[in-house]
Amino acid sequence: MIHSMTGYGKTVLQLPTKKITIELKSLNSKNLDLNVRVPGYYREKELDIRKQLATELVRGKIDFSIYIEDNGGEYSSKINENMVKEYMNQLRGIVDSDEIELLKMAIRLPDTFKSQREELDEQEWKQIENGILETIEKINEYRIDEGKVLQADFVLRISIIELLLEKVIELDPLRMLQVKDKLRKSIAELETKIDESRFEQELIYYIEKLDITEEKVRLKNHLEYFIKELNEDVSNGKKLAFITQEIGREINTIGSKSNLANMQKLVVQMKDELEKIKEQNLNVL
Repeated sequence: MIHSMTGYGKTVLQLPTKKITIELKSLNSKNLDLNVRVPGYYREKELDIRKQLATELVRGKIDFSIYIEDNGGEYSSKINENMVKEYMNQLRGIVDSDEIELLKMAIRLPDTFKSQREELDEQEWKQIENGILETIEKINEYRIDEGKVLQADFVLRISIIELLLEKVIELDPLRMLQVKDKLRKSIAELETKIDESRFEQELIYYIEKLDITEEKVRLKNHLEYFIKELNEDVSNGKKLAFITQEIGREINTIGSKSNLANMQKLVVQMKDELEKIKEQNLNVL
């Protein structure tokens, strides 16, 4: 079952002092492109988050964010008593005022409050880790659902190409007859005698150059291989892209050898379906 690289997941945790929102977004990308935004409070855990996302999500343009609505405060502020007293002592030598007024003036001066950062609560982080896992599960479910849509579209496109290939196979005998007739008419218009034996040899050589038997067989095999790969346990968009290149190569060769208008129309239709497959495959993990 293939997975899409497009996905979204969100988890909200309500802790005693804060509300934490964990969000994951994913878009298609040739490689893994990780953008992680976490508050400074959890910065020491960023490397672990990146490793986890790389392991679980594999590929895509990934945006990961943790948002906090703090009720209690990440930092606690305390009055710097020594600094306030020092300011008050200096102010006594400058102004004639009572203690309350001196305190009011001192408290407005720099560094009278000091902030103390709380240590990371490992128990709290454990809840956040569980929230991250839950969010990853949600985005993976999203990717699986999107993958089912892509897979259904791929199966439809491949079946259309198979039907068109069958029509090409049906037209092939007529094409070869027309090629032979065209050559004979061209020779007749020259009004010259020809060596029939030599003519047959040249005709066989020319027809062999236009023969598409190998291309038809290879194309059919590539189409079957593509469907087989769709049903593998592991989603592999890069492998599917390689198979589509091989499919395209055989279709192009058939087109260049066709020499028949109706067959060329079928080839154009096959190319159109293949382009749609290539475009959609950009989203496959």
